Amino acid sequence: MHTLSIGEMSAQLKSRSLKSVDLTQHYLNRIAKFDTEINAFITVTPELAMEMAKKADKMLDEGRGGLLTGIPIAHKDIFCVDGVKTTCGSKMLGNFIAPYDATVVEKLKESAMPILGKTNMDEFAMGSSSESSYYGATKNPWDLNAVPGGSSGGAAAVIAAGLAPLATGTDTGGSIRQPASFCGVTGIKPTYGTVSRYGMIAYASSFDQGGPITRSAEDSAWLLDAMAGFDDRDSTSSELDKQDFLADLNKPIKGLKIGVPKEYFGEGLDTGVAEVINKAIAQLGKQGAEIVEVSLPNKDLAVPAYYVLAPAEASSNLSRFDAVRYGYRCDNPQDLEDLYTRSRSEGFGAEVKRRIMVGAYALSAGYYDAYYLKAQKIRRIVRDDFTKAFAQCDVIVGPVAPTPAFNLGEKSSDPISMYLADLYTIPVNLAGIPAMSVPAGEVNNLPVGLHLIGNYHSEAKLLNVAHQYQQATNWHKKMPEDYK
Repeated sequence: MHTLSIGEMSAQLKSRSLKSVDLTQHYLNRIAKFDTEINAFITVTPELAMEMAKKADKMLDEGRGGLLTGIPIAHKDIFCVDGVKTTCGSKMLGNFIAPYDATVVEKLKESAMPILGKTNMDEFAMGSSSESSYYGATKNPWDLNAVPGGSSGGAAAVIAAGLAPLATGTDTGGSIRQPASFCGVTGIKPTYGTVSRYGMIAYASSFDQGGPITRSAEDSAWLLDAMAGFDDRDSTSSELDKQDFLADLNKPIKGLKIGVPKEYFGEGLDTGVAEVINKAIAQLGKQGAEIVEVSLPNKDLAVPAYYVLAPAEASSNLSRFDAVRYGYRCDNPQDLEDLYTRSRSEGFGAEVKRRIMVGAYALSAGYYDAYYLKAQKIRRIVRDDFTKAFAQCDVIVGPVAPTPAFNLGEKSSDPISMYLADLYTIPVNLAGIPAMSVPAGEVNNLPVGLHLIGNYHSEAKLLNVAHQYQQATNWHKKMPEDYK
């Protein structure tokens, strides 16, 4: 059952040749069998999943329900689910039971999609390897000695290993696309504001964006269609009419202009990754797309600008974790200052503390103009680079990450090296435009993703290119041998 596409699952559920309770139990059995070695889940919710599966079957028996009714899903542990522990991968929220549903969860509950559980992640979404989780590192199903990427590494791993058919993730600087690339699955970061952030615990509010992680572009289109839409509870939610993400999937890409940034193929890019990406670009050319060279001259400014702006926002967002209202509280505090100091010192991990300190420093008197304001100006420059590039092409393509998945522990003692793993993904978040990762090949038996980048609100076009590419290739259908 775990090899079926979402379309095939939906058709079988509608025809009643497949019951949601059986499908859900199948995935719960696979989680019990395999997740002890992968550590992709922080919390598994079998009772909730089966209760929702029974509700879905009742709806389908009565001829009700939508395209996704009865199909199980795993949520990144950054989305609040009413009555379920929501930790953000942190000791700080180790005892937090969410009292409400995030808008994304609420929307998918309306489709009666059984919730299998909450997936592991870098603490407060701060990381590129899913190693900073208080609940232990997630392992890559393709190689248990390798990282799955981050911060949505748990979500990508469950899709790769067939522990869930669909998963939600969030992308602040590449946290959907990079793990999708490392795990050989498909993930899309929509235009900022397309998916509501209400109930999605904040890391950096002007960057964070929820999106789907799935096996294929078609599956992503189905899930994104259910997740997206205006939400008046989120002040950054886009009020534009929602796109039909499925409408253009089967449209030929002949004549479409594909832009290849010359700066993306220079120093630092693994030669094997470059070869995979060049083959993927050639495949798009064979399908009738016109390949043109474009320039993104300020690409190298994006990483330093991001690591000023995002920590600055994080230092503000994470100030709410003060041990007074909710979350971890130290034992026997002597006074209020001791309560704050020890609770935050004990509750946050090293990477979160590092980013809070960087952010507080950048916002402090005497440094705001030198760092934060300058980084905001660079953000505008990076956005303008994309605007100029899209005047010459419809979609930009390139690598998602400079290398395939690296080994566990390889970069954990070198934060700068870890930050540079997001070299190609961060510019997209600075600009707020959509992008996705599509499986495109392997290097040393580890997956490599093709990065597709679109102009504002062009998700349907990205999904079209990705789907057409996947119609001509089989990389998205491959699974790690031990989990077939």
